[in-house]
This record gives sequence, C-alpha cells and structure tokens, in this order.
Amino acid sequence: QVQLVESGGGLVQPGGSLRLSCVASGSIDSVFTTGWYRQTPGKQRELVAGLTSASRPNYADSVKGRFTIYRDNAKNTVYLQMNSLKPEDTAVYYCHLLTSSAFDYWGQGTQVTVSS
Repeated sequence: QVQLVESGGGLVQPGGSLRLSCVASGSIDSVFTTGWYRQTPGKQRELVAGLTSASRPNYADSVKGRFTIYRDNAKNTVYLQMNSLKPEDTAVYYCHLLTSSAFDYWGQGTQVTVSS
C-alpha cells in the first residue's frame, strides 16, 4: 500500500510564496509520473504541474513561470514551489503518483488560500 502525505499549505498574501511537499511511503514500484493537482468547490480537479520519470516537467498555462515542480528521490518527496501567488490559486492541492504498473495514488489534499 502506498501513502502520499502532503504538507505546506496555508494562508498567504497575494504575491507571496509557499512550498508544498508530498512524501511517498510504502511499496512503490517504478514511478511513471508524479504531479500536483488542485480543486475548488464546484470545479473539476485540474493538473497544475507534472513530472515524468525522466524528470521532465509540464505546467498548466496559468502557473507557468510562477510554479516549479521537482523531486528528491532520496527522500521520496516531490515538491511544488509556488511563487507570485494570486487569489485564483486558492484551492485544495493534491499530490498524485502513477506507477508503471498503472496504479495511481492520491494524497489527502492541503488547502492553499491566497488572500489579503
């Protein structure tokens, strides 16, 4: 069983920064992709940033140039550095992992609120 535990969310003023962390534990076979999604009430969950097994990142247009996804394999942790935050970035952020065996896992979510 794989567990993903997110942390780092909170309240921040517009223009501020936060770093989200997602620690993976359990029996993990080869990782295909990892990523961060976000969801607001009444809307579908959307991909914010993804990272392939070859560490190639991809970003939603709305966060390009502001967010950075990266991974520390030694710590089984994937991060999302969020800079220049905007009120529209307010959402619950979820960590996601897809294995090469096509099993996917989700974290419990962490709330990010951008407000003055």
